[in-house]
Amino acid sequence: MKAPARSSTSKPRPSPPRWQGVFPAITTQMNRDGSLDIEATTHHAEALIDSGITGLVILGSLGENQMLSGEEKRTVVRELVRTVGGRIPVLSGVAETTTAEAGRYARDCEALGADGVMLLPAMIYKTPDPAETLAHFRTVAKATGLPIMIYNNPISYGNDITPELFARLAEVPNFVALKESSGNTRRITDLRNTVGDRFAIFTGVDDLALESAVLGIDGWVAGTGIAFPAQNQYLWELMQAGKWQKAVEIYRWFTPLLHLDTHVKFVQYIKLCVQECGLGREWTRAPRLPLAGAERKAVLKIIHDGIAAAPKVPKK
Repeated sequence: MKAPARSSTSKPRPSPPRWQGVFPAITTQMNRDGSLDIEATTHHAEALIDSGITGLVILGSLGENQMLSGEEKRTVVRELVRTVGGRIPVLSGVAETTTAEAGRYARDCEALGADGVMLLPAMIYKTPDPAETLAHFRTVAKATGLPIMIYNNPISYGNDITPELFARLAEVPNFVALKESSGNTRRITDLRNTVGDRFAIFTGVDDLALESAVLGIDGWVAGTGIAFPAQNQYLWELMQAGKWQKAVEIYRWFTPLLHLDTHVKFVQYIKLCVQECGLGREWTRAPRLPLAGAERKAVLKIIHDGIAAAPKVPKK
């Protein structure tokens, strides 16, 4: 039996995007009382775009996704999509507690004009059963036509999506990228050997960026780099060009700052860094509290030493 002819009014499904480059995870800027500061958030987004980034991740872990109400998250998506205006892809983190809520939020992101989502495992629920993890991802993917970056961070979220599991997810067409944050750079080669180029591979661990780039990644979901956008972008471009000697020089300067991304208080640390670089404020939402005492002093020293020694970046 012949397949029916395509209607002259039907539109072919667009090819999935091949995301690459620096997709920084921006903070959600807040006022001292914890209320949203959309103006400051969009101002920071403009500074990042000016540096040459090729995508933007909003409402990730660094964006305090789970500290915001559903209404607030949708407000952030709407305003950032409006600000960016199609210049680069805007992805929202999806970190809901249940599969149903994750699907609902992904659909809303699509309706609000987001270009994709970064999908986390169901929060709070740490499962030893890979079948549950796979079911969560597949169900959310069916809820939206948006392209999806899968976020693997077993250290923080207790669910490990191994290369073998990614191979089983390869049949889902709107899974297009993965953010690998296991802290094990062996995974990059294992992924290439297992799934080839099926997914764009992004590193999500700042202080493994150079090591990951050597092994052949497509992109970097940068954290601390949002405070130093010009230097972060320059480092990425050096690595992509294979200019390793200069890249190592920049990386050695950057590494104490990049370590701020791998601490349990990375949100407070990076927001303080953003503040000291004049790109926002440090305020977070409770239960997170501002840094104080010896800890604050130590983090400020790392930040101020980094600012003082920041390398000059060639003008574009």
